[in-house]
Amino acid sequence: MTYPNVESQPNLPLLEQGVQAFWEADRTFEASVEQRAAGSAPGLTDNEYIFYDGPPFANGLPHYGHLLTGYVKDAVPRYQTMRGRRVERRFGWDCHGLPAEVEAEKELGISGHPEIAEFGIDKFNDACRTSVLRYTSEWERYVGRQARWVDFANDYKTLDLTYMESVMWAFRTLYNKGLIYEGFRVLAYCWRCETPLSNTETRMDDVYRDRQDPALTVAFELESGEHLLAWTTTPWTLPANLALAVGPEIEYAVMQHGDGRRYILAASRLEAYERELGDATQVATIVGSDLVGRAYAPLFDFLADTPNAFQVLSADFVSTEDGTGVVHLAPGFGEDDQNVCNAVGIPTICPMDEHGRYTEPFMLARSLCLLAARAAGVVPIDAVFTDFRDSDALTRETNIARRDGFSAKAAIHPAQVEIINSCFTPTEDERRWAKRVLAAFDASSSGAVQIDGVMLDAPHRAQALRIMAAFGQS
Repeated sequence: MTYPNVESQPNLPLLEQGVQAFWEADRTFEASVEQRAAGSAPGLTDNEYIFYDGPPFANGLPHYGHLLTGYVKDAVPRYQTMRGRRVERRFGWDCHGLPAEVEAEKELGISGHPEIAEFGIDKFNDACRTSVLRYTSEWERYVGRQARWVDFANDYKTLDLTYMESVMWAFRTLYNKGLIYEGFRVLAYCWRCETPLSNTETRMDDVYRDRQDPALTVAFELESGEHLLAWTTTPWTLPANLALAVGPEIEYAVMQHGDGRRYILAASRLEAYERELGDATQVATIVGSDLVGRAYAPLFDFLADTPNAFQVLSADFVSTEDGTGVVHLAPGFGEDDQNVCNAVGIPTICPMDEHGRYTEPFMLARSLCLLAARAAGVVPIDAVFTDFRDSDALTRETNIARRDGFSAKAAIHPAQVEIINSCFTPTEDERRWAKRVLAAFDASSSGAVQIDGVMLDAPHRAQALRIMAAFGQS
């Protein structure tokens, strides 16, 4: 047999298309499946090898990431086929999640959960179904040019009722076996979409922004009288503080002012706080493990009755690269915070509503709206800590550069500013609350009143006055 003539400069793409055309005409892939029975084979009780392609989002175009993983997904079933197994390779489409909803909202000209509800959930779902498989032909061409063998005709979609029911069946089976439990998990949350975000959604393109954010150093008073300086880059979580964390092997300096007031911070961070410490002198050195278990006074009264809370805990993630070597913990806002606090019996409390705003009795912080306000140029720390700034607890306030995650859905819609304004405009419920607070203070001769079992003092009265002023009332 003579070797065929080969062109010195072949057209490789044309050769690929020729091979692909032959496979399609010959039904080579289909034959590789059909000639292998699903029943038993030598040494096997079942000759079928199940392979479901981990589905991409159906309303997006393929990219190089899909190309790389596609080759891996092709190699495994080919290997099993060469071993004589029957491998039906069904392609899949991920039709759920924010990408599908974002596309539908853009097409419909609506934005956010309230507008979706007004439009009609059933009609919105229909619109998602219509748009979600728009790029299937592009995917089929792309995967085919990869030389992947995969079944597009018998694909599966996560929106199929049979698929969703199979997921529920699997969940029910796990539940019946006692493998499902209910608990709390800290996840990224989109206040605008009113939904948690998956890891995939937080890693989508262009979901992070560089920005300047406020960082606070706060003095927490220990029961023994010293003030433990804690640094936080998320000051809007301070109303939900339930513990402090120190490094068990970190050395901490005890600094004393002339008036006898003492502060504790990491010894290696003294130079960074030279201005705030002033003429204070170091009177002792202790290690973090000496602080563990010591109690301190809450900054706010909101969660004062929380069991096992307001104590110093040990945590390996505490460092002295910046800050004070002491970390403020709010278990409803951070995964590390939650793990450390739960280990000693401090519950996970997240006092936020679905809009990312503090709930009652956190009225002092009610107008806070996490990420969105800062995206619009509003500094939410002003709304929360106007009175806190004037207290002895606030030791230092600076700005830091950081990268914040934005929900892709929340970041692309112009209606974002409209929602931001609603976060910082007092609601009618807040007006009624403020009216009750002011009436209670007018009827009382003391500096504190009790409403619905919650003690309110001067900062609450000041917040009530601001709310009433927003309504043009006093």
